[in-house]
Amino acid sequence: MSFFISDAIAAAAPAAQQPGIEGMLFPLGVLVFFYILFLRPQAKRAKEKKQMIAAISKGVEVVTSGGILGKIADFDDNFVKIEVCDNTFIQVQRQSIESMMPKGTYKAVIKK
Repeated sequence: MSFFISDAIAAAAPAAQQPGIEGMLFPLGVLVFFYILFLRPQAKRAKEKKQMIAAISKGVEVVTSGGILGKIADFDDNFVKIEVCDNTFIQVQRQSIESMMPKGTYKAVIKK
């Protein structure tokens, strides 16, 4: 005999039911939500960046992940040589290039 629950109320309680397909809908919905919201856009951005890095060539104006604007002077499989000023070059890893800029951006910034 329980002190807090009477035996009559405990005996009248229905047996616990096993969750069916309804019990799986919410967890599956959460997984689909996170896939659509986080994983798919991240994979799309990674694919676009990989294509951009593969398409670099000499003379293209780029911005690095550190915010450095320059023109590509030379490149190989792993590193890129970027001209940041007249006859001033830096070498950065190919993966550190964040975006390509429109033609003329580099000259416009140098003239200011």
